[in-house]
Amino acid sequence: MTATRSRLVIWLSVALTVVGLALAAGAMDRLVLSRFESPGSESLDTRAYLGKEFDEGTPSVLLMVTAKQGTVDDKAVAAQGRELERELADQDGVAEVASYWSRGNSPAMRGTDGKQALVIARMAGTVTEARTKLGEFSPDFSRDTALVKVRVGGGDEVFRQGAEQSRQDFLRAEMIVFPLVLLLLFVIYRRFSAALLTLGMGLFSVITTLALLRGVTYFTEVSTFAANLALVMGVGLGVDYSLFVINRFREELRAGRSTAEAVEHAVANAGRTVAFSGLTVLVSLACLLLFPFPFLRSFAYAGVATVLTSVFAALVILPASLARLGTKVVRKNAEARSDEGWWHTTALRMMRRPLLWGIPALVVLLGLATPTLSLTFGVPDERVLPKDVSSRMVQQDIRDNFAGEEMDAIQVLRPGQAGTGANRASIDATAVALSRIADIQQVDALTGSYAEGRKISEPNESSSRFESDKDTWYSVVASHHGLDRDIDRVLSDIRTTAAQGASADANEVRIGGYPAELKDFRTELVDRLPLVFGLILVVTFVILFLMTGSVLLPAKAMVLNTLSMGVMFGALVWIFQDGHLSGLLGFTPSGSIEPSIPILMFCTAFGLSMDYEVFMLSRIKEEYDRTGDNVRAVAVGLERSGPLITSAAVILAASFATYASSGVVFLKMLGIGMVVVILVDATLIRAVLVPVFMRLAGKANWWAPAPLRAVHDRFGISESAPAGPVGKRSDTAGVGVPSGRS
Repeated sequence: MTATRSRLVIWLSVALTVVGLALAAGAMDRLVLSRFESPGSESLDTRAYLGKEFDEGTPSVLLMVTAKQGTVDDKAVAAQGRELERELADQDGVAEVASYWSRGNSPAMRGTDGKQALVIARMAGTVTEARTKLGEFSPDFSRDTALVKVRVGGGDEVFRQGAEQSRQDFLRAEMIVFPLVLLLLFVIYRRFSAALLTLGMGLFSVITTLALLRGVTYFTEVSTFAANLALVMGVGLGVDYSLFVINRFREELRAGRSTAEAVEHAVANAGRTVAFSGLTVLVSLACLLLFPFPFLRSFAYAGVATVLTSVFAALVILPASLARLGTKVVRKNAEARSDEGWWHTTALRMMRRPLLWGIPALVVLLGLATPTLSLTFGVPDERVLPKDVSSRMVQQDIRDNFAGEEMDAIQVLRPGQAGTGANRASIDATAVALSRIADIQQVDALTGSYAEGRKISEPNESSSRFESDKDTWYSVVASHHGLDRDIDRVLSDIRTTAAQGASADANEVRIGGYPAELKDFRTELVDRLPLVFGLILVVTFVILFLMTGSVLLPAKAMVLNTLSMGVMFGALVWIFQDGHLSGLLGFTPSGSIEPSIPILMFCTAFGLSMDYEVFMLSRIKEEYDRTGDNVRAVAVGLERSGPLITSAAVILAASFATYASSGVVFLKMLGIGMVVVILVDATLIRAVLVPVFMRLAGKANWWAPAPLRAVHDRFGISESAPAGPVGKRSDTAGVGVPSGRS
């Protein structure tokens, strides 16, 4: 239908693109920022309770005040510090402010050299509202006076600047990706008409995906980082699927069909493969919806929208365009592609001596995946930004010159222990015990401040924040080592210690604060992994079975994809956790990896690997259905799909590679990790291990038990109907392996 009404389809597509462009133009303003937090967790419940009962929350912004002469205890510096505190409190969106001076010269808020002190603030509203307001007044508080130098830091400032950097990277990637992809497509097609048409499908996917994301924002939160994924995935999949359809269209033209017939056969055959391929990617990315985090769900929305728009472009807009362009997309004087080219020859070479080639390739992949064994999940901090970003420099000063991190104070709520004068002895005893815990620098309570098992200061004007006739709470400041390296043990010790001598048990002590929120986020994330990974494996297994009618080929695909995922994670650990190449790539390793980005990468990379698997197996099965010869089917199938997969992989890798130079470590990880897995998958996996495995398996490649065979006969798909009875073997003398050995 798209071919017979091609003009109408094209004009409707143009109109849809224009509408999408208008909606996409405002999409970035609708996207929001997210914190690493787990809805319904103990830490968030504690934050909500403290806000309701004590009007207390977690600070997220700070001003670092550095005395140019003397110390922060000098009267003139102290006066200017208090003035900064009052000025910050007057800003729209600031809910609560405190400082070194208003907290009774709290040691936790004073640098060890006495030249630096902190003013801290809690922002009101959602994270997006808070960071938007912060962006309005942050530049005004970066000042240099005769007495002090003032700089802005804190978690919200770090991630606000990170979001700004990601937007800049998005715009820079746009300027690089489209010309680069167009150039690569011209090299592949040698016709600008075909190159422009293919790039146009990718551009359509990006535009309409952003438009759809804007629609999603009216129902739920969508992270700003989703736009970065939409760009590279939209271009990659839009081009990927178009390459496959155009390649099939060219084959049909070379077979002597008319333009209309070539379009019909290309869509009828390749279209089903594109649809199933899109389904595999969609399923992998949709599984991110199982995580209860707006940040990860945003990538699911972007991924699903990208797949839908890419498949629509390839199966509706592209066929109509091909019907209009006809032979203009075919290279002039192009000869029919031989089924005995490089990929055919390589496949036969691998299958003649499968163990000789397969074992070394397997050893190489396992060796590259080995660093995965030392994978350590951690929490994100300011080191996700470049060294010269202002908030990163502030946080580095805190690491270097402060014993602990007041902004990351752990909030310990003691239900049933009233914060009144009558309970001073009990509160004092609990605070003393908490201050004795290893890696705890300071404890603040209704009765004063404590360190190393003793009281270091009496109650002051800020101590009233702990008062309540129902409950009380404690502010526990941990050392940098405790926060970075041993936070699980620190939180466990705090919980156990706070419950001692109380009527409540340890499970009823409530723990909050930023470190606890990050731990709850990480725990919930890791706990969901088996469900998400298991669902991805099961669904993709079913999809591949419906396409191949085999139970062994989907299992083989799972094993090989797991190998490529292992290589990707090995690269992430070796580079970003251990710090190799950090100087060349321009980032600071933290010794651990924030877990949500690798999970996103797994879902994305697994889907894309299955994308290539579907393309490859569809052509192998088509030849096997025609001849019943396993060896010939593998060689011919790889010859027909190998160049296409390689071209698609190069383009997709080039798209992701634009983020390798990003200033944000998250995007840098995404770019480099995806390039690694795409290139490994398109080379060692497809060129070596696939033919080796299928040669060793022989007839078992296509086996399925009778009940499942009946299911496939009814619901399965293929590129085309068998030309003859399956199992009738063709002459294989020309492929170099006797048919009797397949």
